[in-house]
Amino acid sequence: MNGLLPWFQERFPLYLAPMAGVSDKIFRQLCREYGADVLTTEFVSAEGIFRRNERTREYLDFDEIERPIGVQLFGANAEHMAEAARQVVDWVRPDFIDLNFGCPVNKVVCKNGGSALLKDCPTLASVATAVVDAVAPLPVTGKIRIGWAADSINAVGVAKILAAAGIAAITVHGRTREQGYSGTADWDVIAEVAEAVPVPVIGNGDLSSPADVAKRQRETGIAGAMIGRAAMSAPWIFRDTKTYLATGSIVDPPGLEERWKLILRHCQLVVREWGVEEAAVRSMRARLMAYSKSMPEAKRLREKFSQASSLADIEQIAEENLSAGLSVRQEITAAAA
Repeated sequence: MNGLLPWFQERFPLYLAPMAGVSDKIFRQLCREYGADVLTTEFVSAEGIFRRNERTREYLDFDEIERPIGVQLFGANAEHMAEAARQVVDWVRPDFIDLNFGCPVNKVVCKNGGSALLKDCPTLASVATAVVDAVAPLPVTGKIRIGWAADSINAVGVAKILAAAGIAAITVHGRTREQGYSGTADWDVIAEVAEAVPVPVIGNGDLSSPADVAKRQRETGIAGAMIGRAAMSAPWIFRDTKTYLATGSIVDPPGLEERWKLILRHCQLVVREWGVEEAAVRSMRARLMAYSKSMPEAKRLREKFSQASSLADIEQIAEENLSAGLSVRQEITAAAA
């Protein structure tokens, strides 16, 4: 394994996927507490950094406790990407730079960024080479999809180009750009990439349980796993996956009390960070919807979350939901008696 990335040494690291609007500093740190090994910032526009946009620079903020952490950049101009990477290294000294060649979002693709470069391998190669040269010896990693569309799956070829350019590890999301986040991830292609290149390959896509991760580790030859959407509703998936990989034991999911403790703490940290309670709580609504998954009365819970605008609102919702959960448990106990 590549010595530039020590977290692969005799380990199978679990990455938190970079997710726009989700993997901010607070959420990253919560996932770290639950066992995530490697973190990456939300993707950042290289053009924004190149033009010294202050809002863009805010996305680079992280704390020392988050290491190892990478900054993910997207863009298609090799010169600007290289300069942006140099500036990032000067500003925040991340543990690695990650290049986004997988984002399917139109506003990124239309600028020839993200997964658009899967159709333009010469530009992809020039971007990768320029950034590797610009920040050496700091490692550079890359994230790709398996291809642009079902009839143009080229992940193996792209991965070989990246490895030849000096990319130290490659994350492969098992969908095409055309799929977006629909359908199922093709882990056969991910396995082919892991077999084809001499650098660590991190698998990503449809990893919703510890058993999913164990199955893919066993069957595909991946060196690590990246978990995204599953962590949004269950950040403890990292802890549970580590236990499962080490012992084969399935860990019971956290009880309702632990879940609410996490939700309330998350909201409190966001309010403290923003300094404006109503705006901060409103910004959390989508995150709260994710947390509601598999909780008692989830539909009603989401309706309440959509109206919440203060910590007091969240605390009231928590109290009501905990009471409802207790009532359900009492009914189950009585029925079993």
